[in-house]
Amino acid sequence: MRIGTRPIGTSARRARSRIGVIALALVVGALTVITVGAPVSAGSEAGAGASASAVPSASTSSATDASVAPPAGCDPLDPTQCLLPYPDNFFTVRDGSTPTGRRVDFPLAAMPENASAVPIDPTAFNRNDGFSPGTPVLLHVNRIDLTRSKVAPITDIGSSLDAGAPIVIIDAGTGKRVPYWAELDANDPNPAEQALIIHAAVDYLDGHRYIVALRNLVDGSGRTIPPDAVFRAYRDGTPLATKAEQRRRPQMERTFDSLQAAGIDRHSLYLAWDFTVASQQSLTGPMLHIRDDAFHQLGSGAPLFSVASVTDFTTAQDPLIARHVAGTFSVPSYLDQPGGPPGSQFNLGPDGLPAQMPGNVQTANFECNIPRSVVSDGSSPSATVFPGHAMLYGHGLLGSADEINDSVIESMAGVGNFVVCGTDWLGLASQDVATDAGILTDLSHFPILPDRGQQGMLDFLFLGRLMTSPAGFVSSPAFQAGAAHPTIDTSGGLSYYGNSQGGIQGGALTAVSQEFTRSVLGVPGMDYSLLLNRSVDFDPFEAILNGSYPGKLVQQIGLGLIQMLWDRSEADGYAQFMTDDPLPGTPAHQVLLEEAFGDHQVANIATETEARTIGAAIHRPALAPGRSPDVVPFYGIEPIPGPISQGSALFVWDSGTPPPPLTNTPNRGGADPHGVPRAQPDAQLQGATFLLRGVVTDPCGTIACTAVPSGG
Repeated sequence: MRIGTRPIGTSARRARSRIGVIALALVVGALTVITVGAPVSAGSEAGAGASASAVPSASTSSATDASVAPPAGCDPLDPTQCLLPYPDNFFTVRDGSTPTGRRVDFPLAAMPENASAVPIDPTAFNRNDGFSPGTPVLLHVNRIDLTRSKVAPITDIGSSLDAGAPIVIIDAGTGKRVPYWAELDANDPNPAEQALIIHAAVDYLDGHRYIVALRNLVDGSGRTIPPDAVFRAYRDGTPLATKAEQRRRPQMERTFDSLQAAGIDRHSLYLAWDFTVASQQSLTGPMLHIRDDAFHQLGSGAPLFSVASVTDFTTAQDPLIARHVAGTFSVPSYLDQPGGPPGSQFNLGPDGLPAQMPGNVQTANFECNIPRSVVSDGSSPSATVFPGHAMLYGHGLLGSADEINDSVIESMAGVGNFVVCGTDWLGLASQDVATDAGILTDLSHFPILPDRGQQGMLDFLFLGRLMTSPAGFVSSPAFQAGAAHPTIDTSGGLSYYGNSQGGIQGGALTAVSQEFTRSVLGVPGMDYSLLLNRSVDFDPFEAILNGSYPGKLVQQIGLGLIQMLWDRSEADGYAQFMTDDPLPGTPAHQVLLEEAFGDHQVANIATETEARTIGAAIHRPALAPGRSPDVVPFYGIEPIPGPISQGSALFVWDSGTPPPPLTNTPNRGGADPHGVPRAQPDAQLQGATFLLRGVVTDPCGTIACTAVPSGG
């Protein structure tokens, strides 16, 4: 062991998660980027009747006037751009082998092209049996005025369920309507292609089919916007121009019948179509497979590990942490390169599930901090040891395991007597910056990111076993103190705490964990297709996309597409199963969500959508009067039942930052409160109590939770 040399305090590390973003920005100038070619599309069982090989490859403008017929094979319901409307069962086929009975079937010719005229490879997307549960609904409505049309905005989600709402989303199986809000893409100045984006306020249910209907839409002068000719022909029962369109008529009639049963007159419709959401097996099957296979190999033992360094600190060097331990551990690797380096993705077996290449092992890193609440002096052989509770910590965007050294995380360790260990979130760690930048120049490579993300989740699960197994860390002198006493209470269970990206991906980790049942997710959210445009952290990414996929409508389609894959390594694909409806072979979980009002990096609306989906209750009043622009603040989230409660909860911490904008753009007003909740002593005590006892305490009483930016 050695005596540490770091100075008092490590608050400078709070910015560590942003270093990767800065590095990414530096990569931008080195990238070769070009212009977007226009994709063309093929139909499917839903009506076009053309196979992928039959679709001609043609070049069109990325935005086509509604009076011009779309290229052959595109869905003619929205001729603006192939793949619109999105998502769309037009681009699925029947498949009796999948839980939904369908399979996505994007032909290559339908996919957006990058500046080098390379279309996105649809192979990975076509393995899905439906679309993302958090999917944006995308289309173009020429000249629409959302206010005059009385479309539900982000400030009035409840109005989306009004009897006469101009946009209706219906579960085709149950007839239940879905609350939503809609917006025009504020990042696109081109009215000829500007996307209308409809966001569900709670995730769509896995495996369900939904119908989207728009009616009585008007322009800025109050004039009714007529439907395109093809949809009008379906709606009114008039002749159609092509046999492919005619073959689709029975399916469209079933859609109209479902809408009529819901009280929606077909003759009022501007547009209607359906889509299917991916099943639980499609969303979570790969991750559950590698979890179960890896732990079957491990049995009841602990992973192999190696300690690289042990550093004991004097109180002058670090008043909060007595010892820091770093090293590596071994995890079965399901990636397609030996050792699973950046750029690798899943190695798929004959069944389409990830398969371990013979002998392939991931050497994962770990860093652990042992607080002074466990042992006051790690170097003293006579020191008294109070074994700490095991806690996994998940770092922020493009960061690394060393975020455990942030002073507020060190403080949290002492508050709860936690031994805190972290590893890198593969796929979105500092080691992945260059690869992630390259992915954005050709989204065909996007599977790398969620595949590595799932391997990273497995790494975290193995790290948890090392912390709780008597054959794990406590078997090493590095995790012993005093007279060889263990510093971790291996019988005390495991918990998880993550912030920012660690909160977003931590939701997915929570849903698949068999060893911890409680997690605190700091400034979390879900659904990157919703988050990215609303985050200041997206700025350098957007700079790359603007070169490689410059059309803003194409970018929105791209975000919708990649969410289909990203679901497998972030909370959006797991939210329905995170708490009281767990995945197979997995216990139920409790989750405490911490929101920073006005967050510049993780949009509040994404946190609140997660809260609705997992069934979390909220402290009320969530905000002081006048702070929220919403008609009904935190619509659809029930209040916590009392000062001490069970279950999952959302607490909103307000440090005075201006409310977020009402558009799909980042909040840039005032000081960024992103790091504020984790620094509040009341929030730390609340989080520690929740993790240790499973109860939700209310530190704010009868008023809103106000926060001091410094955390003092």
